[in-house]
Amino acid sequence: MKLAGHTVAITGAASGIGRALAERFARERPRGLVLADLAARGDALAALAGALARGEHGPPTPAVALPCDVTVEADVRALVAAAEVRFGQVDVFCSNAGIIRDGDESTPDDEWALSWDVHVMAHVYAARAVVPGMRARGFGYLLNTASAAGLLTSLPSASYAVTKHAAVAFAEWLAITHGGAGVRVSVLCPQAVDTPMIAGRAGAAAAANDGVMPPAALAEAVVDGIDAERFLILPHPQVLEYVRRKAQDHDRWIEGMRRFAGRVGSRPPARAGD
Repeated sequence: MKLAGHTVAITGAASGIGRALAERFARERPRGLVLADLAARGDALAALAGALARGEHGPPTPAVALPCDVTVEADVRALVAAAEVRFGQVDVFCSNAGIIRDGDESTPDDEWALSWDVHVMAHVYAARAVVPGMRARGFGYLLNTASAAGLLTSLPSASYAVTKHAAVAFAEWLAITHGGAGVRVSVLCPQAVDTPMIAGRAGAAAAANDGVMPPAALAEAVVDGIDAERFLILPHPQVLEYVRRKAQDHDRWIEGMRRFAGRVGSRPPARAGD
């Protein structure tokens, strides 16, 4: 699928992967870009929209900046409604917002719930808001950002690994269920990307084992993946080999991950009182 002439919505667009996607998509001459992020990031979001409209990242591209908390379904629906008023319809929805908190089974319930809401329910809310229209038109594209952790694991964070696995599973279900009606689905599963999310994190050495990718390189891989309509978009191609090894011998893979965890010391330290 080509992005030219289509309206694209991107959540988590003020920085990191979302910003890189917006800047790269502008070169594809979309009809418009709908940029969403938390209200607290409104200044950065508005600055990006202005830069895109002025043609600083490609041809001048109509862009609107809208506040949106992806954990609130009403916000996601309002985002889609505003995009439809401005551009007529949403052709491509990039459900990209994400967080990461290091932790284990002792991590407080509210942190588990936040990861679930951002990494899973946000994709559910997006699908509820745009899939009916896409099915009716016989065309649409969902790009859901997950992580290589959703195919493998995340040594520093149980909640990240679990919810990213769920994100991949939901994307699979969407692709199977709605693909026959013209709704295409890709799930983005990178390893470490040079964004504020990984800066200064304990255990980052494990994530960076295969190198930290610049966001612009990741965005290039996304454009290629959408063009080919690949379900799995793997900016780090070695992830596919890791997934194959895991599938071929799960026990061996777990043992290898244990040894690697021991070398990098990635288990979070116990909390006081544990």
